[in-house]
Amino acid sequence: MQSNSKPPVLALDGITKSFPGVRALKGVSFDVAPGEVHALLGENGAGKSTLIKIMSGVHTADTGTIKLDGREIAMTGPHEARRAGIATIYQELLLFPELTVAENVFMGHAPRTKWGALDWPAMRAKAQVLLDSLDIHDLDVAQVVGTLSVGNRQRVEILRALSQDARILIMDEPTAALTEHDVQRLFAIVRRLRERGVSIVYISHRLEEIFILADRVTVLRDGEHVATKAVKDTDNADLVQMMVGRRIESLFPKIDVPIGAPVLEVRDLVRMPQTRGMSLTVRAGEIVGLAGLVGSGRSELAQTIFGVTPAQSGEILIGGQKVSVRSVADARRLGIAYVPEDRGIQGLVRPMTVRENASLAVLSDVSRHGFIQRETEEKLANAAVRQFGIRTAGIEQIVNKLSGGNQQKIVLGKWLATKPKVLILDEPTRGIDVGAKAEIHRMMGELAGQGLAILMISSELPEVLGMSDRVLTVREGRIVAEFSRAEATQERVAEAMMGGTSHESSAA
Repeated sequence: MQSNSKPPVLALDGITKSFPGVRALKGVSFDVAPGEVHALLGENGAGKSTLIKIMSGVHTADTGTIKLDGREIAMTGPHEARRAGIATIYQELLLFPELTVAENVFMGHAPRTKWGALDWPAMRAKAQVLLDSLDIHDLDVAQVVGTLSVGNRQRVEILRALSQDARILIMDEPTAALTEHDVQRLFAIVRRLRERGVSIVYISHRLEEIFILADRVTVLRDGEHVATKAVKDTDNADLVQMMVGRRIESLFPKIDVPIGAPVLEVRDLVRMPQTRGMSLTVRAGEIVGLAGLVGSGRSELAQTIFGVTPAQSGEILIGGQKVSVRSVADARRLGIAYVPEDRGIQGLVRPMTVRENASLAVLSDVSRHGFIQRETEEKLANAAVRQFGIRTAGIEQIVNKLSGGNQQKIVLGKWLATKPKVLILDEPTRGIDVGAKAEIHRMMGELAGQGLAILMISSELPEVLGMSDRVLTVREGRIVAEFSRAEATQERVAEAMMGGTSHESSAA
């Protein structure tokens, strides 16, 4: 860890930024030292994105100063940021999938021959030098980027930043879509860059990553600087309180409720290639967690139960009765609801309003003679806003303008309007801040208490362990282990996920 006694390589002082109707930053100061990993935390809407866009030249501050190596600079655009050695890796990776690793790394600044033509051998050689400098030996500079995993594409983005002599690397939620293996590889790269003196601004909703990687942490709330602390001088509860302005007693407020009769039963369900004979039971009031690596078949099982990809064989029972689920309409009619992993594409129509999204799953209930009854739709949307505490300017607000946590609440409210018996939640808190996570978890407990049967898929083991009554582990399209809440530990579940000694599952 850095002592941070060196003068900052980048310092922002008194930064303010306003947009129509909102003041995003209110006199924020922030600095990063050479060779430091400085974490930037805050709930969605706290001002993190605006601050990093000012650092990277996308936005210009209304007031305040930016200094590089102690000298004030005018950050007039992304080109100025690149000249200053600042590179940003956003959640949505900005690569050209049809081009090779080397071509993406040197896009816009490729080496040229003395005649002005692209120097292809030099480009490949320079890309290989960058790979070697980070001890990356499983990437070929000639590979087409579109064929790479998310983790490898992210490594290409890092290489591209280094090819432009980046001294400050801003990483926005870099692990949000990574497998655990790719997360560990990313951590190794971050540590290597720090050793080489590269400064890193690290944004993440996963607090455990802050304590693994960061030297200092700065917390923003409502556009204001709350505190900057050495990581060794803080803890989880302290960071959460600074972010949300109050203590959250538990991120996983699991409530013990009576477990009733089986509501959903799946018997030897097959949908090749990723659902290979899975069986499970979810009872009334029970939260069953599905743990597994990305690609293990967890989401595919959920989509088969929900009728998105109907089963090729096997049985589904609701309330003890065998049913046929050949479509989403069948699933909805039978009382099955599904909150998908990608809320932006599969869960919402983002250019539409809160009101319009809230009624999407029950259009037949708010329509008459083929026309939507506006008053009924408004009542439904207002009820959802009240029930789930959705923070919005009103039901006519476009959902794309809301934070990730509030968008997720709308998806949840949309499906609960169907009055389901079974609720399938796929990555229910991915990409949302810690305060919203706690709220979603509290709602899950309340819904279970009302007798809803909940099947939850999550890549975050603390969430699976914290919220589940039972944990089922999925590997290669099969359920390979089952753990009661008392039996489930991070080590045992992870071992089963990875293919270690399994705890044989009855899935009952």
